[in-house]
Amino acid sequence: MKRNRFREEQIIRILKEAESGKKIVDVCREYSISDVTFYSWRKKYSGMTVSELARLKELESENSRLKRIIAQQVLDIDCLKDLVSKKW
Repeated sequence: MKRNRFREEQIIRILKEAESGKKIVDVCREYSISDVTFYSWRKKYSGMTVSELARLKELESENSRLKRIIAQQVLDIDCLKDLVSKKW
């Protein structure tokens, strides 16, 4: 997996600089990123604050934990149905 050069907090700070009136070309040159990278970041992180980002990460981790629990329950139910349907 590719490691990102910038953390999400840094990305949000970079986007805020561009929103404050600085030219996008200058921001990209200053941080050595491409225009495509900047626009993909803006698409993903626009309008977010650092606290909102932390809350989003927390919700995503909770969501994945709940999905794992549901998947385990579905497997348990399926095993029990197989066990009940067999003739003894």
